[in-house]
Order: sequence, then C-alpha cells, then structure tokens
Amino acid sequence: MVKRGGKNTQNLIKNDSGISTENSSVGVSLFFIYICRPKPPVMKKTALLLILCLLVLSLQSQKHPPKEKLAEPPAPYGPVPTPSQVAWQRMEMNLFCHFGPNTFTGLEWGEGTEAEDIFNPTALDCDQWVSVAKNAGFQGIILTAKHHDGFCLWPNPHSKHTVRQSVWRKGKGDVLRELSEACSRGGVKFGIYISPWDRNAPTYGTNAYNKVFLKTLRHAHTHYGPIFEQWFDGANGEGPNGKKQVYDWKKFNGQTKKLQPNAVIFSDVGPGCRWVGNEEGKCGRTCWSRLDVEGREPGKNAPSQDTLNAGNYNGACWIPAETDVSIRPGWFWRDSEHPKSVQELLKIYYNSVGRNSLLLLNVPPDSRGLIPAEDSLRLMEFRAALDTIFAHDLAKNIRNICVSNFRRVYEPDHTGNCYSWRNTVFIEPCCGFSVIDDDYDTYWATDDSVTTAWLEIQFSQPKTFNRVMLQEYIPLGQRVEKFHVEVEDENGQWRTIAEETTIGYKRIVLTETVTTKKVRIVIDKSRACIVLNRVGLFMDNILEEVPDQH
Repeated sequence: MVKRGGKNTQNLIKNDSGISTENSSVGVSLFFIYICRPKPPVMKKTALLLILCLLVLSLQSQKHPPKEKLAEPPAPYGPVPTPSQVAWQRMEMNLFCHFGPNTFTGLEWGEGTEAEDIFNPTALDCDQWVSVAKNAGFQGIILTAKHHDGFCLWPNPHSKHTVRQSVWRKGKGDVLRELSEACSRGGVKFGIYISPWDRNAPTYGTNAYNKVFLKTLRHAHTHYGPIFEQWFDGANGEGPNGKKQVYDWKKFNGQTKKLQPNAVIFSDVGPGCRWVGNEEGKCGRTCWSRLDVEGREPGKNAPSQDTLNAGNYNGACWIPAETDVSIRPGWFWRDSEHPKSVQELLKIYYNSVGRNSLLLLNVPPDSRGLIPAEDSLRLMEFRAALDTIFAHDLAKNIRNICVSNFRRVYEPDHTGNCYSWRNTVFIEPCCGFSVIDDDYDTYWATDDSVTTAWLEIQFSQPKTFNRVMLQEYIPLGQRVEKFHVEVEDENGQWRTIAEETTIGYKRIVLTETVTTKKVRIVIDKSRACIVLNRVGLFMDNILEEVPDQH
C-alpha cells in the first residue's frame, strides 16, 4: 500500500515475484531489527531461529493467502436498463433509411394519394446498403417501412397501398424482405419504422383503424425475423376523411413486446428509448437516461423538448435518448441536396454518442434504390476520421494509475497465488486495469459511502490530448451528476481544463489541447458510489476547435 496525495489514496505495488511488499516486509523488518540490536548471547540462537520462522511464515502466507470473503458489488441505483437496452446503447451508431414514394416526388410528407406505380426503384440493392453501413461502423439499419403517406414497402395484406399494387417487380417486390435478409447476411441488425399516421387508410380516424394498425404491425413483426428496434413516430395528422386518430399506444407497445421481446421501442416516451427533442443531432450537455412518462404519450402529450433533451433527474423509468439527424438537409433523397461535411458529422458524433445518446444517422437511398456515391464516400471519410482519433488511446496499458478510494474485492485463482479485483479498478498486471481494459464488465467502484473521488493517470513522458472519454457501468444505473478534469502543469500545479455534469453510458469531453504527465478525473458529485468502467485520452487533429458546449 502506497500513500499518494492524501491519507485515503490507495495503490498496490507488487515486487518481481508477485508478492505484495505491504505484508512480506513485516518478517524482513523484524529480522533486520533483530540483527541490528544488542542481544544476550544466551538468547541469540533461539531468537534467531524464531525470527527466521516468522519470515518463512510471512512469505508463505503471501504465496498461499487465506481466502477472504468477497466484498459485495455495488447495488443497482435507481432504474436500470434491460439487457436489450444495454446492447442497444452499445451499438452507438445506426443508419436510418427514409425510402418510399417521397423519394420519387421530392416531398417530405406524402399526401397519401400518390399512385402506387410512382414507387419504382430501378436498381434496388439492399446488400449495398448493408455494406456501406458495416464499412462505416454502423451496427444496425432502420427502414421507413410505412411513412405518413401509408405506402407499405412490403406486401402488407391489411392495406391496398403497397408494393404489391405497384409496377415495381410486377407487384412481387418486397423491400422489407430484401433488407432483412441482407442484414442477416451482412451481420447488421435490422429495425423497422412504421408510422401510425396513415394519410391513405380509409378507416383512419375511427376505432377500426387501431385494429388495422395492430394487424399491420403483427404482419411486419412475424414475417421478417428479429428486429432490434421498432420506431414509432408521434406525428398525428388528419387522414383522408379529415379526422385524426386516437392511438391505442398501450396495445401497440404491448403487442410489439409480445411478438418482438428483444426489440427496443422508440417514441417520445419510449418505453425502450426516447426522441432527443430535436433533429439537429444535438443531445443535452446534461443528459439523464431517466424519464418520467406517467400520464404522457407520444405526440402533443409528450414531455417538453427540453425535457426530452436532458431527461429527468429523478425519472422513474430508464429511457435513454436517441439522436436522429439526416446526413442531408431533408429526410428523403433529393438530387439537389448534398451530404454534410466530415467536420459536421464529427460535431454530431460528439454531441450525441459523446453525450450519453445513440446516434441514428439518416442516409436516404436514391431513386435507383442505392445509397448515393457521395453519401457513401462521406461515411467512409467519417469512419476514417473516427478511427484516426480513437485508434490510439493514450491511457491504454498505462501501469501508473491511482485512485482516492476503491472497493476491494479479493478473488484468489485456482492456484491460490494470483489475486484479482474483479469489478474494481485494480486487477492483477496480467489482466490490466479495469478502467483501461477492453472488458465492458470490469469497473472501478468506490465504497458505498464514497460519492466524491478521483482517479489519476501518470505518464512516464508528457502526452498531448484534447479528448477525454468516460463511461459509467450503466447496468448498475446512472450516478454521476458533476465532474471535472485536471492536468498538472510544468510547475507541478493542478489546472482544471473541463467541468461537466452527467456521464452515463459514454461522455466524450472536448478540451483545449494540453500536454502533461498527469491527468486527474475528479468526480465532484455522484448520487451513489462511483462505478466507472472506462477512461480514455485521445488527440483529435481533425476537429481541433472546441465546438459549442451548450
């Protein structure tokens, strides 16, 4: 045990044999105390033998330490995500594909009166969509299977406004089928957007429509394999009869959960994930994955956009934010529009994934049924930029890390010789420190009573960086509400370079470019004991300026 920077600082030093110097030094100390002090000749042999025995016993206890009772892991705090929500959040980036009659008319919201034959892609290739997504680092694709115009991209038997009624592939085409199979082949997850608003359905605005919509959902959910996300738009306008619909959200969500139990359901109020409150690609600087939804529903009765952007501090439900934004000005493809720059996409990434949200980037296929070359190229440039920035973590494999407090868990291996601290900051050198390893399920945790603490990284040589990445272990809830980052300057003084609020699944802090040998992450306020499973330091030479932090 080494004291550093205060009486509570804890670190563990091992000698070359793997024996802790903290305890093995006891016997050695006793031995040297003995031989350096005057002793009566009569006692000399007996005492020497006794000291040697103590030394042997001390060393032996290090090789075969007694099994200690494992410390309890931190208890979950507040609402926590389901395994499906954790898996969803870890995807980080997915593609949105707006595709349908609007692709051919240039409208954003179709009227529902468009002739079915207007939908006629000449070279549809969903494998190309999947290839682009995968090569750009996107984990899933969500398709607008039915937008507000009511046109279905699959032969939905409960509608007469579908691909079956079009000339495309002589009425035998099925975009949903082709995309689901392409996703399966390419190892990309498959999701569906189905709008409840239907500007074509004759029954829209009556009680009968909810039954029709449930049948539509059932058909899509039972014929195309597993879906990772069901996207419900909250838009609710008039139907062809001039009436608005009262949606039965309870039945919509209930049937979806029954038929696709692992699907994360998106809407203004979840229950799986929520709208971020804008279409600018910007999550709140403070973003809680908690939300209060009692008495709320998608659409006009949703929480305010500010609330959706930041979440609720004491929200009763775990409903994380999803940031949806288009790579082009519009959601559907238009020949006159062009994709955002790499710098713009990086800002969106930092303001979404880097603020505890998932990024859903819309990349609309063109009238051929292909992702345009310029969009594909921009996505590859975006991927290359991310790889350049995040490929080299300066904190990776650093051996000199100390913390102000940690939750000690002893876990001898089968030989009785190798200790590890599973689910704490300190793991044996053969395993690496848990905040800089690649194991998502190891983490640094403080004692239950400790809600303010720091973690310090020390380099042997000065390092230069301008991005700090932190992650909380969200299966145990979201806890941190305030933190700051410090660096030691050339005079040995600590200087604050960033002050932020929430962390959640992932927080990427954009700082000025600094060069230092010491970095300290200070958790100023946590709602329960601190549980961090990742700390990273990176240098971004592509977007060097610090974007708007509001």
